[in-house]
Order: sequence, then C-alpha cells, then structure tokens
Amino acid sequence: MKKLFSSSFFLSVALVVLVFFGISGYFFEVGYSAWATMLVGILIGVLLLVILQFIISRLAPWLKKIPTGVYTTFFTGLLALYLMRMFAFGWPSLLFYALVLFGLLCCLLLVAGIRNIIKKNDVKRSLLMVMTSIILPILGIYGFQTLDGDPFSKENEDMASGVQIKTLSVMGIQDPSSMGSYEMETFTYGSGADKKRPEYAEGVLLKTPTVDASLLLPDWKGKKKKWREKFWGFGVKNFPLNGRVYMPKGEGPFPLVLMVHGNHSMIDYSDGGYAYLGELLASRGAIAVSVDENFINAHWSGDFRGKEMPARGWLLLKHLEQWKKWNAGGEESLEGKVDMDNIVLIGHSRGGEAVSIAAAFNNLKRFPDDAKEKFNFGFGIKGIVTVAPTDYRYNREINLENISYLSLQGAWDSDETSFWGMRPFHRLKFTDDFEGFKAGLYINHANHGQFNSTWGRSDFGAPMKWLLNLKPLMTGEDQRQVAKVYISAFVESVLKENPTYRPMFQNAETVKDWLPKETYLSQYGDNKKDILVDFEEDLDVTSGSKGIQIEAKNFKLWKEEELLARDGGSQQNNAVVLGWRYAMETQSDSLPIYSIQLPEQFKDISMADTLVLSIAAGDLSTLKKKNDKKGKTLTSNYDFSIAIVDSLGTKAIVGLGESNVLPKQVKSKFTKFQFLDKEMIGKDTEVQLKTCYLALSAFKSKTDSLHLDKIKHLQLVFDKDSIGVVVVDDIGFRKK
Repeated sequence: MKKLFSSSFFLSVALVVLVFFGISGYFFEVGYSAWATMLVGILIGVLLLVILQFIISRLAPWLKKIPTGVYTTFFTGLLALYLMRMFAFGWPSLLFYALVLFGLLCCLLLVAGIRNIIKKNDVKRSLLMVMTSIILPILGIYGFQTLDGDPFSKENEDMASGVQIKTLSVMGIQDPSSMGSYEMETFTYGSGADKKRPEYAEGVLLKTPTVDASLLLPDWKGKKKKWREKFWGFGVKNFPLNGRVYMPKGEGPFPLVLMVHGNHSMIDYSDGGYAYLGELLASRGAIAVSVDENFINAHWSGDFRGKEMPARGWLLLKHLEQWKKWNAGGEESLEGKVDMDNIVLIGHSRGGEAVSIAAAFNNLKRFPDDAKEKFNFGFGIKGIVTVAPTDYRYNREINLENISYLSLQGAWDSDETSFWGMRPFHRLKFTDDFEGFKAGLYINHANHGQFNSTWGRSDFGAPMKWLLNLKPLMTGEDQRQVAKVYISAFVESVLKENPTYRPMFQNAETVKDWLPKETYLSQYGDNKKDILVDFEEDLDVTSGSKGIQIEAKNFKLWKEEELLARDGGSQQNNAVVLGWRYAMETQSDSLPIYSIQLPEQFKDISMADTLVLSIAAGDLSTLKKKNDKKGKTLTSNYDFSIAIVDSLGTKAIVGLGESNVLPKQVKSKFTKFQFLDKEMIGKDTEVQLKTCYLALSAFKSKTDSLHLDKIKHLQLVFDKDSIGVVVVDDIGFRKK
C-alpha cells in the first residue's frame, strides 16, 4: 500500500476523484453547510477509493502481466468516477469523461512535477510541469466560457421591421410597473410553530390552523415522508397555511392576488422571491400574498414527480378559505378588507399548473381522485396567470371556461423548454356573454428562474449549470420588469375592469417603451374575435367549418398539422403550413395564393373593424435544393399581402408588414454545445405564433368601392419574398 501511495499515477487519479466528489458534495443541498457536505463528499470518495482498491487488488492474481498498481488504480478511479457521475455529477458521458481525462492530465503534470521538485530531479522541467498544470485549467475555463453566446442574434437583427406602432404611453396611459399611490404594510401568517422558518413561527402576525392533505397527497410515504417530517417537524396531515402578505393601507375592500412558486429545492425557500410583485400590486391597491408550499418541493430524498399537483392547487383554495373567514369577521383587523369576488391566482413553474388546478377545483364538490375529500369553495376567481408553467404533471387535463388567462414564457428556459402555457390557452373556452380575455407572451432571452428574484440566473444548480449558455440571457431585473408590466396590467384589467391596458395583450409593440428591448410574440383571444378558420375541425385541407371553402395555388408546401414543441410534445393546436419558392420574374397570376371563400353568414363583415390572423415563421430548410450554393443562407422577411375581394370582383390589397412588426423565428442555444441541445432538449426553435392585425379601414383606403357587406374571398398573396415558409392559424375578423 505504501508503494501504491508513492505512485504519481495513483495520487493523480485519487486527486481527480476527490476533487469531483468534493464539488458534488459542495452543491448537494441537504440543509447543512456547503463546506460540510463537501467534506462529506471527499470522505465518501476516500472510502470508495479504499474499498474499490481493496476489491480490485484481490483480482491481482488474474492480472499478473500488468503491474498491480496500474490496473488497480485505473479500475478504482474509473469505477469511482462512474458511480459519482451516475448519482451526483449528472453530465453527459462524453463531456464528463473528456473533463476527467483533461483533469487527469493536469493532475499527472502537477503530482509528477511536485515529486520531482521534492527529489530535486530536473527542477526546471518539473517547475514547467507544475506551471503547465495550473495554466491548462485556466485556459480550459476561459475557453469553456467563450462557448457562451447567441449564434442567432444576427438573424433577428436582419429581420427587424421599421413599422411604428403607437404606444400606450404616447396615449397618456400610465406604466403599470410604476409604483402606485397606496402605502402598504407587510406581514406573515402561518402555523406559529414552524421550526425551520422563523417568519412563520414567532414572526407571524396571525396564526392559522393546519390542514389535512392526506387524501390529496397519498404519495407522502416511505423515505419522502421520513426525511421530510424529520426536517420540517410536520407531515401531510398537518400542512401549514403560511403566507407573506403585501397589503395596501386603507379601508378596502381590496381585490386579492395569491402567488405561488414552483418546484425549486425545498430547503432553498422560494416564497420570498415574488416580493417585487407583491409590493407593486399592493401599492396599486390589491392585497398580494406569496404562498409557502416549499414543504412539498423537491428534496434529496425524492421528488413527488407531479403526484403532488392536486395538493398544490388545493392548498391555494385553503388559503382563500382562511381569507374568507378573516374577511367575515374572524380577524378584526381584516374584516371587510377583501373583495372575495375579485381574485387572481399567479403561479410559476409547477405553480403555474397548480393555479389552473385550483381554478378547476374551485367549482367542484368533491376531489376527483378521491371523492371522500369534499370541496366547498366557489370563490370569485376572475383570472389566472401562469409563468413558465408546466401542463403535464397532473394526470388530468384541466379545461377551464370563462376565466381570464395570461401566460408568460421565456424562449431560453432550460427547465421548461417549451411554452406549455399555451396549451391551457387553446383549451380555454368562453361563452358568448363572457367579457374577459386570454393572452400569451413569448419572450426571447428570458429563462425560467429569473422570474423569481431568489432562484438565480441559472435554471440548474452546479455542476449542471456550468454547461448552460448564460451569457445571452437578459438580466434578472429586465426579466422581472416584463413580469411586472404584464402581471400588473392583467390585475388592473381583470380585477379593476380597466380597459386601457387591453391593447398590450394583443400587441407587445404597444408597450415597447416599458419593456427591455427584445423580441416578443403575443397571442390573444376574446369574444370579439370571430374566427373563420382554425384548422381544428377535420382532415380536409380544402374546407373549414360552417361551409368555408379553401383553395391554394402555386405552393411548394401546403399542409395542415398539429404544432409540436421543441421536444416533440404536442402544443394541442393545429395550423396550416404554407411554403413557396419561385423566380423573381414570376408573373402575378402565378404567385402563391391561399384563398378562403366565405359562405353567406360571413359575407357581411361591416360590423367588424379589423382582420386578425396568427402567424409564425416556418422552417426554410424544407425548401432547400441540392443545387443551392454551399453555405448559402436562405432568408425571408415572412411578409406577404392580404386581399379582400367582394362579390362584384372589387379587390383591395394591404401588406401585412405595413402595420405589423413581422414575427421572427426565435431560436435558442441553451447549453454551451449545440450537440448537447439536440441530445438533452431538442430543436433550437419551436413554432410560436404571433397575432397580427390589419384595420379594415386600410383596405377601404386602397379601394373605396370595396363592399364589406358583400365579401366573397379572403386571400393571402405571397408576393413579397420569392421564398418562404409560414405557419398560419385563427384567421378571422374582430368586431367593433
């Protein structure tokens, strides 16, 4: 053994192993000091090295041709590192073992150099070896960081539009992210006995009862139950109702907003990360509460893998139940303070799925997964906001009706890499008398975690975060500015019935001076939108619902398809894909034209004032030819003309780009290596639509003789670019 420890090879392998185990221990969150867990990691590495060295040494009689120290060291280090990668480090094999080899080279140079210096053997060369072992990691780290960046930024710049959209601030409307006139107070409520959270123990202003969630979360068992109860001091039968309150001073009653976090580490508490929203909303006259559900979050002992989703939503309703009691006189200081008919729920990540679940449970009499649990809620939930949400954790699909909805999603979200919030958007239905709306906003260079001020810039913890491409991300302050503008405006629109902010949900360009300079794609829907074609009805590409007939001429690509997320999952929405490629000298009668023939009930559009359609840039690679010059980049501005033809043959044509900032194909590079993106995440882009608007007055200005009460055809004429692919959905008219 003494001979083994005098071997440079063994010492180098041991050093690499212990460094990796130390790193993993440092970032392995169990509630103790990071330095303590790093020491534990190193001790585990030492123990593992000794055990494996002993086991493999016993195999020596069968491996006599190889020096024992060499092969035992090799296999000891290999097995130790393999086990560590499997259970702690988590990097893809190729990168992990490349790093190991690089580390081994550096450690060999370091150990051999130091040993030779001690023995005074060729000191100059030994010093060079030591210096090289230090310089190589420095150069490696520098080179690793140079892999950060946005390789698609130039494409976005080239497609920028010069269209000037009148902003709300020019119209004299106040920035909703500016602090309001109300003074506010902050306090916490909770069990009063939380041994981990003093703000919910001796720090509470109001004590709340615990609730029994055992029927909602039967998976609270085994090691998850054991270690969680040991850590928190309570179990599923006595979950606390803990919340941080941001309350405007005054008589009220004030509308109520509950905010809930997602599935971050349970010991890295998340509920304080929405103070920036709570303070803003309170200053503008709404009671805001950040709800604590950390005790059902991920932990080293296990993740509930979505089985906790009903409990997440149900807990929000139990908080509302408590507020109802206080408001009715159960707490003198809060009596009559709350407008329980005006409530908005905001959820981030899994919390985003939870608010949809809560809105659905709000109208039920019993828990659908176990009807022994009775519900008696019926609160006035008027709207929900989902921020980078999941929509697949709960094993039931939530379909909502007559509730206003907003979803925000970052295009560089490496945790929830697709815009799952648009699936509830498409499933949400309105009856004819509903006056609310639904909206989605896709934000380039925004990630997952920065919507919470405490989660940090990286969507993963170390060592996985070292692989992420963080440089292109907008700052946390900028990302939270987007949230403040849109969430505050949503609360104003839904709970205070302020109509002045509606245009920003239809078109993000109307609030560009309130937002960081970035690419935003907005989608919007309400009862004023009369959709002609939504491509959901059947397999026939030549017809739509209600007798609409469709014809397409001179296209290279024409198909209706279900839109997919970047990982291949369904967006739960269908659209038409149109592709064209022609010579610049093509005659006008040979241009690609997509024509919709209107039936009698749609021919009179004189009650409408705007033509509406949702579009997205498609994949041009589908139109490439073998004889295209190598390296040639096919580009398109995705602009085209729209024609309205009446029954007398009068035609008026308006260019889409005359009044719309055209959609860009937002691409993302999540990690430092594009091959890793393909392996871990999927495609570098996914189709995200943008709702565009053309005023019918623009058509009348082109041809005053156009009869809007006798419309025969609506045509998409692709006359601006000789090549292009677009995705089109929800073509229709907006009523006055």
